[in-house]
Amino acid sequence: MPTLLIRNADILVTMDAARREIPGGGLFARDGVIEQVGPSAELPKDADVTLDMTGRIVTPGLINTHHHLYQNLTRVVPTAQNALLFGWLQTLYPIWGRMGPEHIHVSTLVGLMELVETGCTTSSDHLYMFPNGARLDDSIEAAVEIGVRFHPTRGSMSIGQSQGGLPPDALVEREDAILADCRRVIEAFNDPTPFSMVRVGVAPCSPFSVSRGLMKDSADLARSYGVGLHTHLAENVEDVAYSLKTFGARPGAYAEALGWCGPDVWHAHCVQLDAGEIGLFARTGTGVAHCPCSNMRLGSGVAPVREMIDAGVTVGLGVDGSASNDSAHMLNEARQALLLQRVSKGGAALTAREALELATLGGAKTLGRSDIGALEPGKAADLAAFDLGDVAFAGAQWDPVAALVFCGPARADRVVVNGRVVVEGGRCVTIDREKALLRHGMLARQLVNDAF
Repeated sequence: MPTLLIRNADILVTMDAARREIPGGGLFARDGVIEQVGPSAELPKDADVTLDMTGRIVTPGLINTHHHLYQNLTRVVPTAQNALLFGWLQTLYPIWGRMGPEHIHVSTLVGLMELVETGCTTSSDHLYMFPNGARLDDSIEAAVEIGVRFHPTRGSMSIGQSQGGLPPDALVEREDAILADCRRVIEAFNDPTPFSMVRVGVAPCSPFSVSRGLMKDSADLARSYGVGLHTHLAENVEDVAYSLKTFGARPGAYAEALGWCGPDVWHAHCVQLDAGEIGLFARTGTGVAHCPCSNMRLGSGVAPVREMIDAGVTVGLGVDGSASNDSAHMLNEARQALLLQRVSKGGAALTAREALELATLGGAKTLGRSDIGALEPGKAADLAAFDLGDVAFAGAQWDPVAALVFCGPARADRVVVNGRVVVEGGRCVTIDREKALLRHGMLARQLVNDAF
């Protein structure tokens, strides 16, 4: 079985139970699983692959709990730049409706490449529209090429504008077809075993684009297979108003009534949760994907993350779609999470190490995984190394760990997933990077030309 030796890191951030930060640290892994962690002098002297991390800080691989990867083809669309959520969606739906299988595949390649080059080793994706023959398979195939751990969720929209929903009728699907395809992709791709590279979830898009029946049926189907459930919830005040008007209940009560609470559920955003809903999520083990950059970009508000953490809610970080964030950088997400909590609650509202924990352990728990998120024996050999000689860290010798969040944001110098090097010298080395970017640019330009 192949072995990996990481040694001489200036600091190895373990995120283990003791939250050790080991000067001169390293780890030894076999077949993608960590066997030893500690000072480099105490580790084996050689391995099949040895990486000297002198001058670098090494962390567990960062974990992204919410994304819409296809959206990186529609960044900064002028007519959507200043819109709130509902107007933003209504502007972009017609553009997204012109996509097809290649758009999904190439956007996933480029989006995951962007994530991995900034230290992310596991990413969720919420794909909820399947125009022109697109399938979830198109994104899964791209993730396999990149070599990241992938949590694709089979999203859905079933209530179009003619039925009072938000999406155009051309982008919605029949509910029986949605459920049938959820079964297909789970049976074809989901791997529930420890250290698996692909785990499929079931993810109706939102309460304003699917029926009450589909929400309930999706939860029942997911639980029959033992897979996760994901959707958007309480993203902004419009979202809450829609829930009160349409369902006669706040989003949390609506979710609870349909079986959408529990440790197998994680909701994106949750900006407008009230105290009762925070308590509900804490009691039921329901997770939250906090997406601070997107929430700021769309003017959705400041999620009550400090209150969630204090109540015991499981919270991870997500970059959200690249048309409402226009970036996909997990350390930047951690930085903005810290800054937003401090803007609303004061200077000590969230510490740098708490923010980094949200991006690692918090993300692992949100996705229901106990095999990633920390560097300790028995966990996956997923890690990111950041060059402390980078200009982003100049003068930050006082506390390099805090600098990961306060400074920068920095790009990763090296990234390892499942014991395999996927980023070297700051560039993804598992695919033809330039070819992917070239094709991505051509597809984006075609969408622009068709729109104007």
